[in-house]
Amino acid sequence: MRRVISLWLPTWPTDRLRRHRCADVPADVPLVTRSHDGRRMVIAAACSAARGLLLHAGMPLAHARAMVPGLTVVDATPDEDAEALRRLAAWCLRLSPMTAADEPDGVWIDATGCTHLQDGEHAMLAQLSEHLARHGLTARLAIADTPGAAHAIARFGSDPTTIIGMGLHAEALADLPIEALRIDTDTAGGLRRLGLERVGQLATTPRAPLARRFGNGLLTRLDQASGRVREPIQPVLPPDTISIRRTFVEPLSTPEAFVTVILVLVTEACTLLEQRGQGARQLDLIFERTDASLQVVRIGTARPARDIRHLARLLDERIEEVDPGPGVEAMRLVLPLVEPLSYAQRPGGLAPDGAPEADLSELIDRLVNRLGPGKVYRMQSVESDVPERSQQAVSVYTPLVPAGRISPWPRPIRLLGQPEPIETLAMLPDHPPKAFTWRKVRHRVLHVNGG
Repeated sequence: MRRVISLWLPTWPTDRLRRHRCADVPADVPLVTRSHDGRRMVIAAACSAARGLLLHAGMPLAHARAMVPGLTVVDATPDEDAEALRRLAAWCLRLSPMTAADEPDGVWIDATGCTHLQDGEHAMLAQLSEHLARHGLTARLAIADTPGAAHAIARFGSDPTTIIGMGLHAEALADLPIEALRIDTDTAGGLRRLGLERVGQLATTPRAPLARRFGNGLLTRLDQASGRVREPIQPVLPPDTISIRRTFVEPLSTPEAFVTVILVLVTEACTLLEQRGQGARQLDLIFERTDASLQVVRIGTARPARDIRHLARLLDERIEEVDPGPGVEAMRLVLPLVEPLSYAQRPGGLAPDGAPEADLSELIDRLVNRLGPGKVYRMQSVESDVPERSQQAVSVYTPLVPAGRISPWPRPIRLLGQPEPIETLAMLPDHPPKAFTWRKVRHRVLHVNGG
């Protein structure tokens, strides 16, 4: 069953401006963008604070300034907004190999076969929502069986995050207004004059009269939302992303055939990686079935890798998770995350240190591939005065902390040959000192760490 996430950013233009050009404008200060509508200036977008003061897109700017004196106004930059939205869609590739910008203020994420990689749909949406909130972006999310249903529920649903169970999108759409179907205002007005205000009413109305009066576009939107007509998503990929696709004359369904194709895809990908001086950190293998559904296998590596044998084996071990269904008509290998990887010379027999240090990255990759990324850990030192708390378990993919001193603070510029006593003054016992006397000179303590 297909699963699609619709990410809606209702205040995308102003949220983006607050992160860049208007970073000094507090979140509670009304902020709007302006654009020309003929000869007059109107509001193009309004932030949450401005909307709370009844300002909205399309309102004459003079009227808005009369309502809110001292209103912060910035020129609208729709081209920059669209480019930033495409970059956000590209960032979402870490969640799914198929994402697309839903201009002007949304993102599609085809999560079919990917939710288990993030511990389920709830965890995936929570992770995405937390990341967006951390970057100051207001977002509403919905996941459903069709892009149209997810789009409608994200924008007209009652909750900021909504999960519609498989096969339940028709019931979820029934009570939504007809505007949720992405129809133009003239069509919506005509339907309301006929007494059709909800999607559920529209779904039970005879189709032939609707098509004669409003055209096929209305029924197409209804069918896309209900799943009668498949709505494709045009995926976005960064220009330099390695993506290799192979189509087949006859559908494939056997593990042996998949292994053969995997070797071909990985070999070509590693050749490109070697030419670029890069190594893969994440690989997505997408199986395109004849019923237009997708099966996705995602693997990661502990460090940049382009060894054909190693990467092909990691993918081969995950073939058992793939359900070929009626057959696979194409396979695509995407490398959404790569890092520089230079050549390394192996030490010879005269190396002073003897045998080189063992490289455990391939072992780590295979353990994570079999057990899951959340079940392989390593210990990392942390700053603590309590010995029992000086280490903690972290993901095996967490970057290593350099050995030795963890604190970045500089060492003392002077070390005494013999320790010298000092006298301290504290306001209460066991409290940090407020001052100390050394060599008959009193020094005031401004800051204390670890007291």
